[in-house]
Amino acid sequence: MSDFSVPSSASRPLVPNLPSRLLLWGIRRQEQRKKTQAARNAVTVNAKTNQQSQPLEQGMLAQQQHFLRVLRKAMDTPSFPQILSALPLRRVVRLRVPGAAGPLDARLYIPRGRVRGAVLYLHGGGFVHCGLNSHHGICCRLARASGAAVLLPDYRLAPEHPFPAAVEDGHAVLRWLARASARYWGGQVAVAGDSAGGNLAAVLAQAGKAGQCPNPVLQLLYYPSLYGRNALPSQQTYAEGYFLSRRSMEWYAAQYIRRDEDWTHPRFVPGLATDLHGLAQAVIVTAECDPMRDEGHAYAQALKRAGVPVLYRCYRGTLHAFLNFYALMPHGKAALRLGGRALRKAFAGRV
Repeated sequence: MSDFSVPSSASRPLVPNLPSRLLLWGIRRQEQRKKTQAARNAVTVNAKTNQQSQPLEQGMLAQQQHFLRVLRKAMDTPSFPQILSALPLRRVVRLRVPGAAGPLDARLYIPRGRVRGAVLYLHGGGFVHCGLNSHHGICCRLARASGAAVLLPDYRLAPEHPFPAAVEDGHAVLRWLARASARYWGGQVAVAGDSAGGNLAAVLAQAGKAGQCPNPVLQLLYYPSLYGRNALPSQQTYAEGYFLSRRSMEWYAAQYIRRDEDWTHPRFVPGLATDLHGLAQAVIVTAECDPMRDEGHAYAQALKRAGVPVLYRCYRGTLHAFLNFYALMPHGKAALRLGGRALRKAFAGRV
């Protein structure tokens, strides 16, 4: 099951497609407005600072907490009206599922017709942000395309809950979902995720092979983060100006990883695993104009060399996180249909 589309250039940046260019233009306009507003507020902030002294450490902590609140509110916003996204489904259930340290909020997406299999979808966001709202539409479309139940958990986020909190939550939720699937949907499970969620899905697939959690029938990885600090060529080629920057990647990783030894831990860097034989079949999707592009491509090649059935697809002219903008980007819809078809085949027992 191979469909390799090797990027045509590893050193020269390629031109994003039209929807991606429009998105970048909008982002730059928004950043410029923010800079203008920040300059206007600077006078007010300086005046307050002169009037009341505050310990430097306390002020920096308050500033960081405010930044995280603003970031998370902005990034957990749906790209399409949630009510309309859910219309093609039988229902969307809000529930609480067991996490490693206590119950987690989650949403369960049930498609119409016969439901076969269950998918654990782990959202992206650099282990720091995004959640049930930002990935609602993605899970609606994936449930409809796959004919499977899709579970989206609100796993614990860094920096409040650093590595391995997200992995441990993934283990706990996958065990719960496997039991639910055995009772209602035929017993099979798959793992899926985008970006940081793709990292978690790959880690769970390796843990499943090792018998540490239920073994999925398929791993669906959208522009995953897999190789930690390893500087693959695309990280340099698209280091700045293509939605996700290399500097942002480093910041996200620093929020999630606190100990030096964890930078090479297999539950954070699944791409460095020495034995990939026997893993669940994989579908790996990458964005052409993305610093993470080469990570997914390298992992697809490594899996193929290990004898794992792999479907790899790199979408021309797309940016990191293009799934979140599926309402405006045709490639986002196509990538979800691709994953849905693969899941449907896997749950039907066909490679």
